Amino acid sequence: MNRPLPRFLAGEAGQMLPLMAMLSALLLALGGICIDVGHAFVCKRELQASADAAALAGAYALSASNATVGSVQAVAGSYSSAPGSNNANPVFTSDVVTTTPKCLTTVSNWGVLCSSSNTGDNAVQVLETATINTWFIRIVSVFGGKSAQSMTIQAEATAAMRGATNAQYNVAIVIDTTNSMGSQDNDANCGNTRIYCALQGVQVLLQALSPCGPSSNGSSCVPFDQVSMFTFPNIQANNAVDDTTCPTKNPAIPAYSTPGAGAGWSTPTGAAASYQVTSYLSNYSKTNKASGGLDPNSALSIAAGASGKSNCQGLQTPGGDGTYYAGAVYAAQSSLIAAEAANPGSKNAMIILTDGAANTGKMTGGKHAGNTYPSLDDQCAQGIAAAHFASAQGTTVYTVAYGASNAANGSQCTTDPALSPCSALQQMATSPGDFYSDATAAQNKGQCTSPANPNLNLKQIFNQVASQFTVARLIPNGTT
Repeated sequence: MNRPLPRFLAGEAGQMLPLMAMLSALLLALGGICIDVGHAFVCKRELQASADAAALAGAYALSASNATVGSVQAVAGSYSSAPGSNNANPVFTSDVVTTTPKCLTTVSNWGVLCSSSNTGDNAVQVLETATINTWFIRIVSVFGGKSAQSMTIQAEATAAMRGATNAQYNVAIVIDTTNSMGSQDNDANCGNTRIYCALQGVQVLLQALSPCGPSSNGSSCVPFDQVSMFTFPNIQANNAVDDTTCPTKNPAIPAYSTPGAGAGWSTPTGAAASYQVTSYLSNYSKTNKASGGLDPNSALSIAAGASGKSNCQGLQTPGGDGTYYAGAVYAAQSSLIAAEAANPGSKNAMIILTDGAANTGKMTGGKHAGNTYPSLDDQCAQGIAAAHFASAQGTTVYTVAYGASNAANGSQCTTDPALSPCSALQQMATSPGDFYSDATAAQNKGQCTSPANPNLNLKQIFNQVASQFTVARLIPNGTT
């Protein structure tokens, strides 16, 4: 016979309290984990944003002419989440920033060489490690459990010094087509005439530029990077088609013209002497995109020797007179100012390639009048003055010495024994980093070198110049 339990044992009132207490603690712990983990994800995103900003800022600082590892680290740190920085986050109880400049092969292959920065690097890696306090998960400790009082999060970002499209550019390419550029360059990097190898470099530049804006497609082009080709000696304006249509042939060569510094631009016509071979064009790509191949029917591509036809070599070397830079520089600068006015917000760049010896004997109105422009005297000095004028108007002037001599004597720069073709071209560049030299060329091999951009051949030079029209960009972490 079953006997009933005593009343105090049979009652069930209050038995759920311990269970509810345990469940409440568990629910609070789970809720705390959800809230704190969610908060950690938000903080992680904020930390990643500051790491991205720090990497981009550091990469931009790396491109400065006076960059050091310390200056790069300081700029990157100023855009991190560390206390006192531009992106300081009060939620982080601590933030450690590690900034490491790097030399990456992938970025070098884009033309952004490690030698183009003072630190010998072309990218910046930033690693941020921050600590955040937990909130609700701490409640677990009230019930005797162990809980994390803080959490550690990390974010990493890597940025290349250059590679992202910035502003639209108007680019004037000035190519020496005097007789000396028709000589053979037997160096392994060329193995052809010097004008042929110079045009190969121009083709590399055109491939690297952005001809059309982002809204363009394969069949329509909203012009972006526009390029005009200039040459010296002068040609007759109505003979420019000899360089821009197939078959190409040498145009007639008049005496050097001497446009005034800052003169308004009007495109030369008829039999007028002209330095300009093509107008500013953006139709040089087959796909309307960078690296899309050059359009063989574009006047600019034809002048650059990229038509692909055997009877269409592009600019050749008609000769007819010696070298004279100043007139071509003033003409190109006037055209750039007009192009900039027609494209508000755009920037100007001028690239001058020559063997350097400025020694013409035939100039319109030329007189022996010291280094006063225009004059047959001190022609290198006049070229320097013209390039400085262009730089002062906001144009970045890049000079490329192709086998130039470093001999300072009157026959090289005409009555100016203090200058050599090499030193003149160095001084014509807007900054030391804008001066390049193919010192491997067979003629005057090794004489003229660029301290800021050493050991480059022509294709590498034009690839690196193209990279100067871009700005810092984020790249995947782990890029080698």
